Amino acid sequence: MSDLAQSALTGAEFEGFVTIREAGLQGMITLRGDLGAKAVMQAVKDAAGCAMPAARRVTTSGTSSVAWMSPDEVMILCPHDKAEGTARALATALEGSFATVAVVSDARAVFSVQGAAWRDALAKICPVDFSTLAQGDIRRTRAAQVAAAIWVSGKDEATLVCFRSVAGYVFDLLSTVSAKGTEPDLYRLPPESSQ
Repeated sequence: MSDLAQSALTGAEFEGFVTIREAGLQGMITLRGDLGAKAVMQAVKDAAGCAMPAARRVTTSGTSSVAWMSPDEVMILCPHDKAEGTARALATALEGSFATVAVVSDARAVFSVQGAAWRDALAKICPVDFSTLAQGDIRRTRAAQVAAAIWVSGKDEATLVCFRSVAGYVFDLLSTVSAKGTEPDLYRLPPESSQ
C-alpha cells in the first residue's frame, strides 16, 4: 500500500459549456473559536499570511487563503504538504485559548468550475442567487443532495468544496449540469460597452 497522498479523483476533467476540474490535493485546516479575538486573528495572520475574512468572504495571500465558514469557524487553505505544520503552529499559538484546530485535507474534495457561464451551471443544483456574488464571496449551501461550500475564486471561476466521500457524485453532477446544449442562460452577462 502506498503512503503517497492522492486526490479523490486524480484530476478528473469534463469540458462542457464550462470546464469542470477536480483541483487536486489541497491543504485544509478548520479553526473554530472566537474569530474576533485578537489572539485568534493574529494566529491566523501568522500561520496563513492572510487577514481574518469578513463574513461570507475569503482572503488570499500567495498560496494561502482563509475562508469564512460560520460566525465561529474559518477554513485555512494552504499547500497540502504544509497543512500539518500550519495546524501545529496554529495550535501552539492558540494554546490556552478557546479554539480547536483540525486538519481536514484528506476528508474533502475540491472542484474548479471555469467559464463565463459558471453561475448558470451551478444555479441548476444550488439554492443560491449567484448574481449577488462578487470575487472573494463564499457561500455554504447544497449541491443537489450534498453539502458544499462555493466561492468566486476568479473572474470566470468558482471553487466548490465537498466531502471526499461524495466526490464521484459531485463530479458526475457537475458534468451533467454543464453539458453542452443544456445552458439555461439565467445570468446573461451584459454586452461589453463600446467606449
